[in-house]
Amino acid sequence: MMRYYGLIGHPLNHSFSKYYFEEKFKKEHLDCHFLNFDIDDIAKVEEVIAQHPDLQGFTITHPYKIDIIKYLDSIDLNAREIGAVNVVKINAERKLCGYNTDCVGFQGLLDEACDKRKITKAYVCGTGGASDAVQFVLKNNGISIEILTRKNDSYQKIKQEGFQDNTLIVNATPVGMYPNCYEMLDLPYETANESNVFIDLIYNPEETMFMKEAKKHGAMTFNGLKMLKLQAEAAWEIWTK
Repeated sequence: MMRYYGLIGHPLNHSFSKYYFEEKFKKEHLDCHFLNFDIDDIAKVEEVIAQHPDLQGFTITHPYKIDIIKYLDSIDLNAREIGAVNVVKINAERKLCGYNTDCVGFQGLLDEACDKRKITKAYVCGTGGASDAVQFVLKNNGISIEILTRKNDSYQKIKQEGFQDNTLIVNATPVGMYPNCYEMLDLPYETANESNVFIDLIYNPEETMFMKEAKKHGAMTFNGLKMLKLQAEAAWEIWTK
């Protein structure tokens, strides 16, 4: 029997998930198919499930990682603590069970990006579901956090102070994502140095303006592709265990 999985978000024209899973299904000779559900209102998730009785699970992307929670029948402990869900499993009783694998993906990305570096502080740009997962991981790694958001004067403050040594800067916003590739966060990139690490959770384009500007001043830069792959494999384990 064909098994169906999918991705829910809006917009989805930038998403790599469908390609990733379809390639996985082909390589592993799995009788599965992956669908994109581009919905402009999270309430439509109920229609999606009703219209696809063979759907076994789906991932959630921007902007619904928090809003999906009210439609779930149960939620994993980590996802509950994070306050965001990016994976939903539909069980045999058609109940929706929520999980967060963004934290798994970001931990793997953090390990690679900060290898042998003593990172003591992190600036996290953004306050959505992806940011919540990043903060969860950073706290578990004993790294102090400062949130940068347009809702207060934190961007102005960091522009005045500049970046300290041994600092991690994470872009957990969609700023700079395809097709708006020339957009970038208003940060004091000129104060970055070789002891700083810049992580952009965006993976399309491969190198964002955020990364390019930081690299000009010697900082190490990483995109979100590794995180995507790790969280996708963790999602697959949840769906099939």
